[in-house]
Amino acid sequence: MQLIHHTVSPHQELFVYETYRLYGQNGRFRLLQFSETAVQGAMDLNRPERILFEYPQAMIHLMEHHLPEFRSAFMIGLGIGTIPRHFPANTFKIAELDEEVIRISREYFGYTADNVAAGDGRNLLAAEPPASLDFILVDAFNPAGTPRHLTSLEFFRLADSRLASKGAVILNLAGKESNDRHINAIHTTLARVFKHTAAYVLPSSGRQCNILLAGSHMPVAGRPSQMAGFREAVLEEGHCVRDPRSWRD
Repeated sequence: MQLIHHTVSPHQELFVYETYRLYGQNGRFRLLQFSETAVQGAMDLNRPERILFEYPQAMIHLMEHHLPEFRSAFMIGLGIGTIPRHFPANTFKIAELDEEVIRISREYFGYTADNVAAGDGRNLLAAEPPASLDFILVDAFNPAGTPRHLTSLEFFRLADSRLASKGAVILNLAGKESNDRHINAIHTTLARVFKHTAAYVLPSSGRQCNILLAGSHMPVAGRPSQMAGFREAVLEEGHCVRDPRSWRD
């Protein structure tokens, strides 16, 4: 694996790598990694339209299955722009806290759309008109995981107010496949705001795996054969997540 770019932003350390082999596949791949965490985005340079990771494949399926004719989406966390790149005809607004991520996505991954704003995703979402969005996607991570103010009761109430009547919020999280107190709490909090929720887990041999949570006032369900290996999960009851003190003051 060859390092082609390294920088330290005010928020994190960022690496861009290239490799000719990725997860058992031969080709030419470019990767974005945050600090010492897992790879945050990957592109097949020979086929840039190809989606390599399972979680964006599954999120795209949920979107297309839930609202096939959706028009507008708000995404917190740009990465390399995989999901909005897949929907060039739809209106996406993207919030990215780290301006260096925006620059890297453009310079090294060819993201050209003029729909990214630098800033905290929750603050930018609050500026959107009520009932104006079909989807709100949360794919934001810091070294501690998904920021708490993007998984709290107050955040989900804000998301609900910005979604149209059939809209849905979808979160990509990292956690344990079962008995995860943190994931259970986020799901319980989501269910306090939305009538229907769903949870999907991508089994992994490691300590953590990808977990997708979805909430809507309409039933949310994916087709197992099209969920890129994710399977529906039944989560235990947890506590309610409230805003951290910094967001309450």
